[in-house]
Order: sequence, then structure tokens, then C-alpha cells
Amino acid sequence: MKKWIAAVLVLTTMLLCSACGKKSGSDLSYIQEKGTLIVGITDYEPMDYKDENGNWTGFDAEFARAVAEKLGVEAQFVEIDWDNKFFELESKSIDCIWNGMTITDEVKLNASVSDPYVKNAQVMVTTSENSGNDSIELAKYLTFAAEAGSAGEAAAKEFDFPCTAVQSQSAALMEVAAGTVDACIIDITMANAMTGPGTGYPDLVTAMELSSEEYGIGFRKDSDLTAKVNEIMASLMADGTLDALAQKYSLTLVK
Repeated sequence: MKKWIAAVLVLTTMLLCSACGKKSGSDLSYIQEKGTLIVGITDYEPMDYKDENGNWTGFDAEFARAVAEKLGVEAQFVEIDWDNKFFELESKSIDCIWNGMTITDEVKLNASVSDPYVKNAQVMVTTSENSGNDSIELAKYLTFAAEAGSAGEAAAKEFDFPCTAVQSQSAALMEVAAGTVDACIIDITMANAMTGPGTGYPDLVTAMELSSEEYGIGFRKDSDLTAKVNEIMASLMADGTLDALAQKYSLTLVK
């Protein structure tokens, strides 16, 4: 009897482990079973930002909702510390990083990355008084701010600019406006949306482009959700949904 009970327990344990393995092995099943896609973002106009009612909007927010609808789930947005994005992803605090994320070797090492979907560049934003410092050598005499863990911070390191790491790209802009640094390095998508006449920072200008890049969505390593989202992305490209969003937010798609 004891041997029979022991055998049943072993078999039960093996079946449970097998079931758990299957469940944890498919991110797509995991998302669809819980009914939500938790999207990790930062406040980054025009990709993800809050509207007048306090709801998340922007190109990536609308894109994520369209994909979530195709998956049969609800998109939920969680504001994260960008420097901890891969930890948040692996710990399952979020299901994806979807916030104008530049595809880099570091990103590909730490996440399963979607096909690229938007073209971008890292640019130097400064005051009109400093806009004449539009060469790499002259810019080295300025002080910079950039979002910690961002492509902007990587560009500052590449060009050996003295740079202070801050929490977000919007915080980097605020440092320049406050005069605590001379310039910042941010995505051109944000620079176009938030600087110049008629914006929140009318006295700031884009002085020079430092690098060109592409945006991708980050999923857990080896996630089957990546291929599924790529499939949905292709359909949204084909039916004009992403063209309409790109026009609405003044972005250039990767095609």
C-alpha cells in the first residue's frame, strides 16, 4: 500500500511539474489565460504619455491596445524605472517593454525583441545660446543630462560627454530648461514633440543628431509572444492602422 501511495504521489508530482512547465513555457498562453498584457512604459511623449483625463495615450499606447485586442486581452500600463526594465520583465512585473525602446546589443542580450517598427535618432537638445556648439568637439565643453539606461546615456558615453543620469527623458529636458545642465540627449521623437515654438519648451532647440536607430518591443527571452506580436504588427502595417498612427504622431515607420 505504501509503495502504491508513493508511486501515485510521484506520478502526481510529475504531472503537476509537467503542467507548470507547459504553462510557464508559453508566454502567449500565460497572457491569454490571465487576460491582460502588462506593458512597461515611462512618460515619454509622443510614445506614451497621459492625456487631459489622466489616461495613457501616444503612439505606443495605441499600438499596444490594438495588439492586445488582437490577442483577446486588455492592455494595462505600468510606469517603470527604465534602468530596471529587464528585471521588471523577467520578474513578470510586466509582460513587455513597449516605450520607444531602441534596439541595441544590450536589449537583444536581455530580451526577445520584436521586428523594428519606428525610425528614431538620438539628438542633442540645448538652448539657443548653446546651439552653436553643434560639433562633437565643441559639445565636449558642455554638461549633459540623459535618462539612465537609455540610448541617450550610451551616446553620451560614446562621445565622452560629461553627463548626469536622470530618471526619464522628460527629466533631462527639465534639467536643460532649469539651467542645471547645458544640454541633454534624448530621442528625436520627443525632441520634435516637446521643443520649439508652440511646445512646452519653446526656447529649446535640437542642435545636432548623434545617432540613428530603430524602436522595438522587448519580451522575455525565448518568448513565443514575440513571433505572435510580429505577426499582428505585420497585419496592422498591411491594413494601414500603423500608417494612420504614424501620421497622427509625426513618426516614420520602418518598412
